[in-house]
Amino acid sequence: MKRLFDFIAALIALLLLGPVILVISLFVRVNMGMPVFFRQKRPGLHGKPFHIYKFRTMSVAYGEDGLLLPDRKRITKLGAFIRKWSLDELPQLFNILKGEMSLVGPRPLLMEYLPLYTPDQARRHDVKPGITGWAQVNGRNALNWNERFKLDVWYVDHHSFNLDMKIIFLTIWKILKREGINQPGQSTMEEFKGDK
Repeated sequence: MKRLFDFIAALIALLLLGPVILVISLFVRVNMGMPVFFRQKRPGLHGKPFHIYKFRTMSVAYGEDGLLLPDRKRITKLGAFIRKWSLDELPQLFNILKGEMSLVGPRPLLMEYLPLYTPDQARRHDVKPGITGWAQVNGRNALNWNERFKLDVWYVDHHSFNLDMKIIFLTIWKILKREGINQPGQSTMEEFKGDK
């Protein structure tokens, strides 16, 4: 039932938001060049890798040392606007159609984090990753890693259709209020280095 709901909801969303996705694609192309989409390997269900899609929000800018500049210096004005309204996540509707993601589930993080999880934290991969999740409506990037993982595992243990619908509606409310988009003092979530 969850897969069927995800597929139908993603298909309807793509049909309704198609013009928005096209306009954002054109703006990203004009302001930041190619590629329009950010593509990165992430762990899915049971840690199986897949490629996640997002709209690009950062320029490719290097410092004098030849290394990429910090995220906060590479986020463009357009990118900040796209993130502010969570529009960068829209291409993940294609991930849902492919069966790699769900509308609701723990957010897919980086592949290099996999060996750093405790056995309990690793349980976040017992369900498909989602565009939004229980952690996102209870603090999003304003949470520290331990808080975030506890909420992810709580969702794994309690997920249901009713809970998913609650999370979807809360997500819309959070986006409109623009809460928890960034971690305090950072442009993006700080790197996870494992429990110390």
